[in-house]
Amino acid sequence: MTIASLLAALPASVAQGLLWGIMAIGVFITFKILDIADLTVDGSIALGGAVAVMAITHGVSIGVAMVLATVSGLAAGLVTGILHTLLGIPDILAGILSQISLYSINMNIMGKSNQAVSVDRFPLLVTLRDIPHTVIMAAIFLVVLIAILYWYFGTEQGAMIRATGCNVNMARAQGINTNLCKVIGLALSNGLVALSGALIAQYQGNADVNMGRGAIVIGLAAVIIGQVISEALFKRQINFALRMLFAAIGAVIYYMVITFVLWLGLPSQDMKLFSAIVVAVFLAVPYLKGKWNTSFAHAEINDTEGVED
Repeated sequence: MTIASLLAALPASVAQGLLWGIMAIGVFITFKILDIADLTVDGSIALGGAVAVMAITHGVSIGVAMVLATVSGLAAGLVTGILHTLLGIPDILAGILSQISLYSINMNIMGKSNQAVSVDRFPLLVTLRDIPHTVIMAAIFLVVLIAILYWYFGTEQGAMIRATGCNVNMARAQGINTNLCKVIGLALSNGLVALSGALIAQYQGNADVNMGRGAIVIGLAAVIIGQVISEALFKRQINFALRMLFAAIGAVIYYMVITFVLWLGLPSQDMKLFSAIVVAVFLAVPYLKGKWNTSFAHAEINDTEGVED
């Protein structure tokens, strides 16, 4: 437990956080834009990793493997959207059904619970052995994705998706096909999550059927941490691109905190519990802050009225 060991571990935390930051942007789309807590991500992140690793090990180029992983995530989100919109299943239950189904699908794709991919045999985009290169590649992916999403959500279709999440009844009254918008949003979100899973599988050297377990917690933690920090710095005066960027930054901060906790010597089996506590704390911060500001403003009004009397 030395400061040097902590500092040595931080670059890997940044690299891992940036890779998970892509997943956090996917969660941002459903959680913040569509106002849906989509649990499909626990399965779609493993799906992206499984598809990418199996494609790479069977001689498919890295670029094509990444595209296949992303398309598989799009399909997973599409299924969740159809279950929710066409079959009337509540969004949370639709996500759970997709997540459960993806476990079996991922097992069938890999043929076993874990499939390795070695940087010694394949030209992987990111790897644990070269942290600086991984950080650069992850940062490039994030910048490009944020630019594309910023453009897309500024288009007519993107604006309709944002309107659907803001007020579904008003959007429907304006003639917007809200069901279609939800399906597109869920598909886009899970496509990004699967892309993240493909990169994470390369980074850790394997795809595992359980690699997405608790992913929704990490995604929510990243989104909420990013929101709290951005509001503290900019007082809500922040554009859409920066909101997505701070979601990714939230993932980096999350993994730096996890590294710090491990450095303190806390048991690794308690990490899921600690993750849940972190999410709960950051979810409560905006509410408690708003409640405090309201109480403070109310007290000022009462004081002013007392002086006037």
